[in-house]
Amino acid sequence: MTLFYLYNNMKNILSILMLSSLILGNSVLAQSTDQLHETAKAFMRQGDFSNAVLVLNRALRQMPENTAFAKDLALSYYYQKDNLKALEIIKPVLDSKDVDDQCFQIAGNIYKQLDQIKECEKIYRKGLKKFPASGPLYSELGEIIFVDSKLDAIKNWEKGIETDPSYNKNYYNAARYYFFSADRVWAIIYGEMYANMDPTGIKTPEIKQLILDSYKKLFTEPDIKRTDKDRTGFVKDYLEVINKQSSVTAAGINAEILSMIRTRFVIDWFSGKNKPAFKLFSYHQQLLKEGIFEAYNQWLFGATENLSAYENWIKTHPVEYKSFLELQKSRMFKVPADQYYH
Repeated sequence: MTLFYLYNNMKNILSILMLSSLILGNSVLAQSTDQLHETAKAFMRQGDFSNAVLVLNRALRQMPENTAFAKDLALSYYYQKDNLKALEIIKPVLDSKDVDDQCFQIAGNIYKQLDQIKECEKIYRKGLKKFPASGPLYSELGEIIFVDSKLDAIKNWEKGIETDPSYNKNYYNAARYYFFSADRVWAIIYGEMYANMDPTGIKTPEIKQLILDSYKKLFTEPDIKRTDKDRTGFVKDYLEVINKQSSVTAAGINAEILSMIRTRFVIDWFSGKNKPAFKLFSYHQQLLKEGIFEAYNQWLFGATENLSAYENWIKTHPVEYKSFLELQKSRMFKVPADQYYH
């Protein structure tokens, strides 16, 4: 009786120990792959893609269905220019249940680097069927078809702005498209929205120059050639308000003049008949109320228009400029989904 009791008791203890070991083993496994992924991402941030590949391969062997591991591994091979290996990793992921739009973006970029443009386009379109609100995929598709069809390209960038308004690259592409197609209004608006979304980006100085040039062209070559039926209500409202300031530009356009024009624009936009709600203009109004709109205009136009004058302005207005920069760093410029007017 006693031996039987001890035998059963030992069986129970062994069962508990085995169960505990299994739970602990799974926990250690999960923890180790998480650590491996963090290590790999650190290598990727450092540009050490060879080590990232080593670590991610180990992680993927432990969890072969993990999409995040596969994406980063494909990216690491891609940055090493090992495109065939990158493609081998990412292609199975495109049909997995955990696929996301970034997987299609990575696959498309690999085909682009392989100069397989038709396959690249097919991948982006396949991704958009599955993720029809993906700003990155609209941006990539627009870029890949731009050479063959500029009109189709801008349609994709506009769709990206409409469906994914906080993704910045569609604004960059659209601003450049409109600048070179002589649409000053949307070059200015989309350019400035991009500059606010990516204020420290490497492409932002280019866009600041584009905005400045667009203002100069807007006032020297007024946007009057298009018929009323070509203009949206938003553009009509914009031109009606901005053209009131034409006389101010008689002596030329610089950062100081633009600050004056844009201050009057904001006051007129919000004081007349009801105008459409628009994040960019609301942001201008906020900056004006806080007394730092001039500092913002100097940030946007000063260095581009006249670097020495800009540096002198900062020296003589340190408080305003510091306040603006602190505000800019403290929040992201995000566009609401219901403010698309093109």
